Amino acid sequence: MSAKTLSLTNHKCQAIINRAPGIPIVFLHGYSYTSDVWPKTGITDILKEKQLPFLALDMPYGLRSRCKPKTRNTETNIAVIKEATQSIFGVVPPILVGASLGGHIALNYAARLSVKALFLLAPVRTLQEELTQAYSQFNFPVHIIIGSEDRIASSEELRELAGKLPNGKLTVYERAGHSAYLTFPERFRRDLLELYALVGQ
Repeated sequence: MSAKTLSLTNHKCQAIINRAPGIPIVFLHGYSYTSDVWPKTGITDILKEKQLPFLALDMPYGLRSRCKPKTRNTETNIAVIKEATQSIFGVVPPILVGASLGGHIALNYAARLSVKALFLLAPVRTLQEELTQAYSQFNFPVHIIIGSEDRIASSEELRELAGKLPNGKLTVYERAGHSAYLTFPERFRRDLLELYALVGQ
């Protein structure tokens, strides 16, 4: 596991990388976070111990991320993810883990490019028309997490999202807010590893 700066599609972005065989997990942080949020959950240490490949990337959309230049343009952010993932892991479709705005970007990525699965942590802006038109083609697992006390993402919207997905699943973390994965990191780790085991079979 190493931290380095990647040069991607005219961007320079900080990243945490673990190279190993298998399906790579790509972590996309929320708007107010950076790639440093993922080690705080303990997931990166566990993935390293299990010798599973992953990439935690500071994204151009991030308010505090170490990625320049900054942009919230969806297509640009997708291009950065694609180039980073393929340069490190080749053309193996990844599992995308997206939190909040990162979940929105993950859904847009999956609407355009191949993925093995999505693990979405309180994703926002999920019912935009161009996205909903693509959801019937999402023939891969999509596990959605929301905290019962979330005041940013809508549980009603995410229930509707799960209903539109052929393999959608919604889990509510009770007594958790928008960043439920930080409130209950052990449960987050368990749920993600269960999804990985499912996809890896």
